Amino acid sequence: MLVRVGHGFPQCLQSQLVVSYFIVLLTHVCYSFRDMSTKASSRLFGYARVSTGQQDLKLQIDALKAAGVDKPHLFTDKISGSKEARPGLDACLQKLKTGDTLIVWRLDRLGRSIRHLIDLVEDLRQRGVGFKSICDGAIDTTTASGELIFNVFASLAQFERRLIQERTKAGLTAARARGRNGGRPSIPADHPSVVAAKKMHADKTMPVADICRTLRISRPTLYRYVALN
Repeated sequence: MLVRVGHGFPQCLQSQLVVSYFIVLLTHVCYSFRDMSTKASSRLFGYARVSTGQQDLKLQIDALKAAGVDKPHLFTDKISGSKEARPGLDACLQKLKTGDTLIVWRLDRLGRSIRHLIDLVEDLRQRGVGFKSICDGAIDTTTASGELIFNVFASLAQFERRLIQERTKAGLTAARARGRNGGRPSIPADHPSVVAAKKMHADKTMPVADICRTLRISRPTLYRYVALN
């Protein structure tokens, strides 16, 4: 039989309410500690790049330090932006973890092109890493407005890529209508390279790898030459 106390609530119901209250309170405390831990573990990384050895990184490094980046988290490259291999950037990307933020002085210091830049930032987003550009103040994916602006850039890049694809298809269609097919022109069977490849392959005294190295062709190209009649 239930014993009713205070405001007409059963005693067992009061106990459940107290337990529920403490569960909610404990959950709130746990989330608060988690948020504090996330903020404490978040780190700022900086990346700076100049195109030649004669140019100075000091301006970019000073700006990154002023933005809160510690010296151990600074990565640099002295290499052209068109180069795919950038040791400093690769090392920086490997160090980044969820909750970190990558800061650059300007957008063109990071990406080789708009498409490359967007792909890099999208990869960072999927990894839970923020991105900021000092000179391009609106570009800050750690804020809602900054992420919106960057998404607009991404949409424009996608639009540009589709336009290029449409122009390419239209050009190929027009060329085929004039009797021209795209691709590399075919090589005749009496071409000197084909004749030499067939002779060296038929001789059986030289390994295929050496034949390819001598003629400066790939293995599939060698077999294509040999198959020509």
